[in-house]
Amino acid sequence: MGPELFASRLQNGESLFDDHCAPCHFSDVIPRALAVETMRTFEPEEIVVALTDGAMREQGEGLSRFERVAIAEFVTGRAIGLGSDTNTGLCSVSDQWKGLGNGPQWNGWGADVTNRRYQPALQAGLEISDVSRLELKWAFGFPDATSAWAQPTVVGGRLFLGDQNGKVYALDAKTGCVHWTFEAQSGVRSSITVTRLNDGRQVLFFGDLNANVYSLDALSGERLWTNDVENHEGARITGAPVVYSDKIFVPVSSAEETLALDPEYACCTFRGSLVALDTATGELDWKTYVISERPRPRGRNPDGAFLMGPAGAAIWSAPTVDVARGVVYVGTGNAYTEPSSATSDAIVAFDLETGAIRWWQQMTADDSFIHGCDQRNPNCPKEVGGDFDFGASPALVRSVDGRDLLIIGQKSGVGYALDPDDGGNIVWQLRLDSGSELGGVEWGFAVDNEKVYFGNSALLTSGPSGVAAVQVGTGELVWFAGLDSPVCASCNSPMRAAVTAIPGVVFVGAYDGMFRAYASEDGTAIWEFDTNGDYKTVNGVAGKGGSINGPGTVVVGGMVYTPSGYASFGGRPGNVLLAFGVD
Repeated sequence: MGPELFASRLQNGESLFDDHCAPCHFSDVIPRALAVETMRTFEPEEIVVALTDGAMREQGEGLSRFERVAIAEFVTGRAIGLGSDTNTGLCSVSDQWKGLGNGPQWNGWGADVTNRRYQPALQAGLEISDVSRLELKWAFGFPDATSAWAQPTVVGGRLFLGDQNGKVYALDAKTGCVHWTFEAQSGVRSSITVTRLNDGRQVLFFGDLNANVYSLDALSGERLWTNDVENHEGARITGAPVVYSDKIFVPVSSAEETLALDPEYACCTFRGSLVALDTATGELDWKTYVISERPRPRGRNPDGAFLMGPAGAAIWSAPTVDVARGVVYVGTGNAYTEPSSATSDAIVAFDLETGAIRWWQQMTADDSFIHGCDQRNPNCPKEVGGDFDFGASPALVRSVDGRDLLIIGQKSGVGYALDPDDGGNIVWQLRLDSGSELGGVEWGFAVDNEKVYFGNSALLTSGPSGVAAVQVGTGELVWFAGLDSPVCASCNSPMRAAVTAIPGVVFVGAYDGMFRAYASEDGTAIWEFDTNGDYKTVNGVAGKGGSINGPGTVVVGGMVYTPSGYASFGGRPGNVLLAFGVD
């Protein structure tokens, strides 16, 4: 970038800052708003993260990615790359998509509606003896991104995924070249689900951070319909939609925990919900709030703003469908207010047809939490909870004795098995760690025919980070593979990303950027790859690896895919999808 272009961008950034940021950062309206002098010590990428997925997300939602970059460059006085919007990386021949049912696939978050995150041998195309020979085949870079936070879906030789800025890509699964792209209204964190409609059309479903659900033609990327399923200002969709029959089930979450940092905000009014839409038209079939009671005024905070409630119980992860029982299960997050709802930090079972709640099982009571309580946020509850959300999806599995179980892990550091035929009563539980806001079981685990593999994040606690293998039927700990020191001096190594299993192998990424494979029999490490560093990408975008968090590994047809880069919560920025294979 030449100096004249950079000067022009700085001027644009100054104007944008004056319009959108100065009223708070150049005054004492918001006491906790950082001084500009403090923000100048940040990297420009950190400012972009704050405006995209961090504390300033709400303020940044109305800005384009170029405007967020311009503000970051003005504040810090340093330039960052704007990525590549050229035709680099486009497929030279747009071959006919093979579609559903043709070749191996990983569809949606958990590979199927049971969310076991286990890929059978025929679909994986990879044996344990192959894993030690895995090599990087290509890297794909996300423009202007500091986090690679979406997990790919691979169907019929195409790889579908979204990015931090709302772009959705259809790539060739073997080479990474681009067949088509689509621009959503906001960032796309949810995995993409592919289905075939009754009229034969094959379509994609996903959600964005403005709580919009999209349906696209899978072959062309053409938008078929969009439905804004929740109009609350903090609403967002992070969990993958799940399809069964003619319905698509959409989990609705929120960022109201962050909105509540503003002492003048009427905290709190969001309630998590599960939404069922018609797959062909996007029309609402049913919508059920996890907290049935509507929020109402419950007093004022010390600054005079209204306090509202009850609120919270967001649904962060993909629903799980139990066809035999006619039920769809979700895990919910913490309450935002007190008294907390009985359906927060719980597993909730909904009727597939009507959306009526059949039962729930709460694991942590009185867990009311919002951000900033360590800074005397006046919106905070009197008794602040541990923030022990369920960020992972429940997994429906049959144990070796023929009994169906719901497996789930929690940020409290506890793994559970529940009985779906007995109102979700606990069959066994195992404590892995003391848990924390960023600890315990964060985003997902894997279940094969015998064992559950929990990735444990001991961030903010003194417990061990690593992978725990547990007997499905009994909850007995079989082995635990702890982590060595982080690979870099300035990073930490909890295992917060979702775990994936294939026959004989468990894959998981760590917050320090290391990507590992373990033998599922005894936890022996059989392969590792340091994803930190720079990459030459197939689409010409400057690529960089960093922390691995959120999305898990996808294994399909002899290829292994993992995102790398997660700039929030002290993580290391990055913007790549890495694809591995065996010669």
